Amino acid sequence: MLIAADIAPGSGRNEAPAPETAADGPVRRCVVSGKTGPRDSFLRFVVAPDGTLTPDIEGKLPGRGLWLTVSRAALDEAVAKNAFAKAARAAVKTPPDLADRVDRLLVKRALEGLSLAKRAGAVAAGFVKAKALIDKGGAGLVVEALDASRAERARLGGRDIATASGLSAEEMGAALGRDNAVHVALRDGPMAARVGTDLTRLAAFRGADEGKGDR
Repeated sequence: MLIAADIAPGSGRNEAPAPETAADGPVRRCVVSGKTGPRDSFLRFVVAPDGTLTPDIEGKLPGRGLWLTVSRAALDEAVAKNAFAKAARAAVKTPPDLADRVDRLLVKRALEGLSLAKRAGAVAAGFVKAKALIDKGGAGLVVEALDASRAERARLGGRDIATASGLSAEEMGAALGRDNAVHVALRDGPMAARVGTDLTRLAAFRGADEGKGDR
């Protein structure tokens, strides 16, 4: 049985049947569309003790998990259709700035991931350094600024390496102690995997696409 909850309400422990799993982990169901998929393609929400819907970007808050496809449009639809309250079978208060709060939390996690990777010595920022890491075969992820032009992004294109976007050049620069950063490569490993997942979720929520920076 597919379920939206991973922890029974108010129990503080897992009492629900284990969800079905796919090759890449547990499967979750979107409260508004009913579509299922791996948990990394969803956002988790919980209902606070006062009834307020709370985003759980880290996936660690206690309480019944309510899952939503990673999309601002999906969130707007879920709120309009009162989907969270229906899934929770309880009254739910939705903050008016919920979508903006989710965006800020996704950005915060992505920036923290980049900062951690930098401190671990796993980041090569700037075209020259990023290209050098790629040419050595040590890159596991290439991150391109969301607001870079297609031509700028293509400078590191044509390689069999995972790529991600979602942050502006200014946002990436802030995480790396620079004014801006258009090209960033991360060494292959857990840091690259985490940042790739975080940026994929952020880009999906923001509705980012490859053509957004065209000019």
